[in-house]
Amino acid sequence: MAVQEHQQHFSLCFCDFMRLLWSLVVPCAYLSLLLTLVLLLLLLGVRMWLQGRRRARRARDGGPAVAFFHPYCNAGGGGERVLWCSLRALMHRYPRVSFVVYTGDQGVTGEQIVEGARQRFNITLPRRITFVFLRHRVLVEASSYPHFTLLGQSAGSMFLGWEALSAFVPDLYVDSMGYAFTLPIFRYLAGCKVASYVHYPTVSTDMLSVVRERNPRFNNADFISRNPLLSAVKVVYYCCFALLYGLAGSCSDVIMVNSTWTLGHILALWRSPSRTCVVYPPCDVRAFLDVPLEEDDEDEAEDGWEELGRELGSREGEDGGAGGDRKCHSIVSVGQFRPEKDHRLQIRAFRRLLDRKREGPGGRESLRLVLIGGCRNQEDEERVLMLRGLCQELDVSDRVHFKLNVSFEELKRELVDATIGLHTMWNEHFGIGVVECMAAGTIVLAHKSGGPKLDIVVPYEGGQTGFLADTEDSYAAAMETILSLSPSARLEIRRNGRRSVERFSDQEFEENFLAATEPLMSKLER
Repeated sequence: MAVQEHQQHFSLCFCDFMRLLWSLVVPCAYLSLLLTLVLLLLLLGVRMWLQGRRRARRARDGGPAVAFFHPYCNAGGGGERVLWCSLRALMHRYPRVSFVVYTGDQGVTGEQIVEGARQRFNITLPRRITFVFLRHRVLVEASSYPHFTLLGQSAGSMFLGWEALSAFVPDLYVDSMGYAFTLPIFRYLAGCKVASYVHYPTVSTDMLSVVRERNPRFNNADFISRNPLLSAVKVVYYCCFALLYGLAGSCSDVIMVNSTWTLGHILALWRSPSRTCVVYPPCDVRAFLDVPLEEDDEDEAEDGWEELGRELGSREGEDGGAGGDRKCHSIVSVGQFRPEKDHRLQIRAFRRLLDRKREGPGGRESLRLVLIGGCRNQEDEERVLMLRGLCQELDVSDRVHFKLNVSFEELKRELVDATIGLHTMWNEHFGIGVVECMAAGTIVLAHKSGGPKLDIVVPYEGGQTGFLADTEDSYAAAMETILSLSPSARLEIRRNGRRSVERFSDQEFEENFLAATEPLMSKLER
């Protein structure tokens, strides 16, 4: 009896609760409709305000404006070369158009940024540009988001994009750094035409496979890869993020990607094949092509490493060691000091190479590793300190040299003097540093993935253009193979590599970039 009364009481309570919920449905529906209407009116008001500012600015300036979103424009990487070459090409083609760069760099002036681009990339702009300095670049710093980094940076880019838009409203907005979530803000809030140049997809199927297979990498922490539940949650998180990323990217009127590898991922995510094209990034190959390729000394060709050791030893006695530096084999790496560049692998592989070589001037003493790259922020500088510590731990500090934020002339000098150009980034989207090494006449040893594998280190007219590897042992073995080749064999590979990189010249990039953006630019001048 007591049980029946308890069940009856529970049924009455449940019915009362359902009646309460039902009575709230209509008020909630009205409230949701009202809030939606208010939000739409607010967005419409913001859109009209922004478009009014754009019309007023255009009437004041007497012409349209193109704005590039590049928060790290004062850095020295391949993405920055794309920015400056794009600006140079557009300035020459469209003299009536003004140009703006949104940057988050602080403590520098626009003139200093332009001068830095000239020194690093040998690029001089034909006329003045305007810089809009953003104060909240920290919103897109990975260090600001210890967890859910992709989501945090993407949300932060939207706030940074709003700061940029509220400071200057352009006619054409170009995202040249991969912040896809800024595209809908400029397109739908301000009514701008939008274009994007994608260096690397923010999320990719390769990243999903790394998490599914529970492989630890720089973007997949050990504690996640070891835990099946956390790995499953991260896969769901990546899938949801990939959906949002695809929706944001599909807002772009023109989509340019830098390689075959990036093209495949962007087509899968953004699903806009008719608006997507490959525009290989510009590489300053002309400056390197002027350097003649010459065979090594005949003595080295005939007598190999032992003769080289004797020659180095005799020159050290005559010149106080200067001759040894001049004759040593440089293994040069070019790339920003970011975690994905995997400089640790380079140092460890170099250590294994040294273990394979004998002592003496013709062996270990003839080799040096030169790491050239730019530091964007304090995090990159701390990473360099950790790499120096790794060199000390592996006892190679005397053979490894760090060169940070070097001028273009110094970069050219190091590449021309190098025997091997080293690259270790897994799934590098393209690899401008690889192209520069090939143009300079070094023999490239690149990672067996991404752009280097699909677009760069590929046979040219049936001839070999370089080497590929993917582990410490395979890198060390490949370096040993290159160094043991005869001078004539090395020269043949160097010639093939140099001839193959002409398709990555500044001129090719500018022609393809102008062709891709012409449909949008032609509408601006009407």
